[in-house]
Amino acid sequence: MSATPLPVASTQDGTYPRPQLMRPDWADLTGPWDFALGAPDAQPAEVSFDRTITVPFPPESAASGLAESGMLHSVWYRRAITAADLAAAGGDAGDGRVLLHFGAVDWEATVWVNGVVVATHRGGQSPFTADITAVLRADGGDEIVVHAVDDPEDVSILRGKQDWRDQPHAIWYHRTTGIWQPVWLEVVPRTAIARLGWDSDIPTAGVSVEVELSGPVEDDAWLHVELRHDGEILAEARTKVLSRFETLRLTLPRQTNGQQHEELLWSPESPQLIDAVVRLASPSSSDAVASYLGMRSVGTDGTAFLLNDRPTRLRAVLAQNYWPESHLAAPSAEALRREVELIRELGFNTARVHQKAEDPRFLYWADRLGLMVWAETASAYAFDRRAVTNLVSEWTSLVGRDQSHPSVIVWVPLNESWGVQHIAHDPRQRALSRSVADITRALDGSRPVISNDGWEHTRSDIWTIHDYEARPEVLAARYGDAASLDAMISGFGPAGRRISVDGDTGVKPIMLTEFGGVSLRPANGTDWGYSTADTPEEFGDRVCALIAAAEAAPPLSGFCYTQLTDTGQETNGLLYDDRSPKVPVAAIRAAVLGQ
Repeated sequence: MSATPLPVASTQDGTYPRPQLMRPDWADLTGPWDFALGAPDAQPAEVSFDRTITVPFPPESAASGLAESGMLHSVWYRRAITAADLAAAGGDAGDGRVLLHFGAVDWEATVWVNGVVVATHRGGQSPFTADITAVLRADGGDEIVVHAVDDPEDVSILRGKQDWRDQPHAIWYHRTTGIWQPVWLEVVPRTAIARLGWDSDIPTAGVSVEVELSGPVEDDAWLHVELRHDGEILAEARTKVLSRFETLRLTLPRQTNGQQHEELLWSPESPQLIDAVVRLASPSSSDAVASYLGMRSVGTDGTAFLLNDRPTRLRAVLAQNYWPESHLAAPSAEALRREVELIRELGFNTARVHQKAEDPRFLYWADRLGLMVWAETASAYAFDRRAVTNLVSEWTSLVGRDQSHPSVIVWVPLNESWGVQHIAHDPRQRALSRSVADITRALDGSRPVISNDGWEHTRSDIWTIHDYEARPEVLAARYGDAASLDAMISGFGPAGRRISVDGDTGVKPIMLTEFGGVSLRPANGTDWGYSTADTPEEFGDRVCALIAAAEAAPPLSGFCYTQLTDTGQETNGLLYDDRSPKVPVAAIRAAVLGQ
């Protein structure tokens, strides 16, 4: 175990790639790598690395140093592992192991170290790890090679907003190929803590943690968990390790002490985080990691969305989390924090990160600063055996990655029937929608699930509707009357799509989860939006009137305005793509808050 003290996870600086399982020593492998295009069937020794790329920025982006705009099917990366890297990662492994982590590589990755394949992975948004201990050289001179294959015309993989045409059009953007989240190295003991899954139960004042270990499990090995808040020990638990998968349950006495229990609950208004240390002790090795959790509950009751068993109105904004200089990759760790701050400054309490599973460091800032998040995945565009397999595989991995974040309040595996275009008439497509929603509930029964956001729901926990009506008075009339809204749920929505396709028209919260989309026409006239304003004054008036109409509609339990920032040719953001405001932030905030 490292001699360096463990960090305090709830107050970290936001650079650590895996914020809820922290060790004190790690090596950041981002920065310059050798790079090559093409050679889809080559071996590493056959590749001519003739360029340099800045990782983790996609080669299509300016931040990578390349700004390749073509259809990149095959890309290669190469980097040395230096003595300084190994020292930063925790030093000589000794009897331990050296792990190489990838936050995300789009789409199919093969990783070699010193000419030996150490990992293969499919899924452009989910993390993976390679144990490279056995292939490292005693005298150094180690080398990583990564080959990423991402066919831009393959509509059976989860593409999200990545365009399949040569140039971005309408609501689709430049592609992201290869590495786009951090790459990092750490040295761990022979038996190590590999994953933590936190859950809490307010009525019983209980916290549970699933602990997954990697490596051999020795006799007389023990796990110890300690929870703290503001330096005060809240609870401790200890258990003998009998397998690689153990669950510990803790009771927080302070949570049972009358009204005092409210002080520890996580909410946007009071984003309380509880620090945790998890230790593993065994006869030949030990491990310790820092983590954190938030104690809160989410659910529904009739037409109400509940946070901590209290009705809560969701005031959300659609966030593409796409930057002009770096595309799907954030330009820096600080940019992820700033994105959360901007959303809160505009008055929103929720972000719907759209068609993207965001970097976990964004979720850390959402946890810490008090922003609720709808967790969504990129969609495929086809319905076939490969698309089904890809969705189920990648989505289950993402749910496991993100389920401990208190900011995540809803799961959204499908959007607007993308990839299930004929769900109203095809029983197989309805079966996929129902199945992936139920798999999500099986993996995590603590949050509502939206089976298909916007329309054509199958067994969703919330009715969600997308409506880009440009007239505020029509929007107010449509969503201000409970009877007309109930009729819509039983029939067809404003986009001409059925709201329900499986006969379910029961009482649930109703939310307008996409609306607005007003574009401020730029000087060059190359804009796209659902409606267009010619001046900032007109833009501000229309945006505020639309938001005010949704905020004032009593039957709605929440809304989500489209969208936070301009993204490429889609100029319907509240902010320009450089995150500067188009109209005074105070005006937007007042409309969002109904002031």
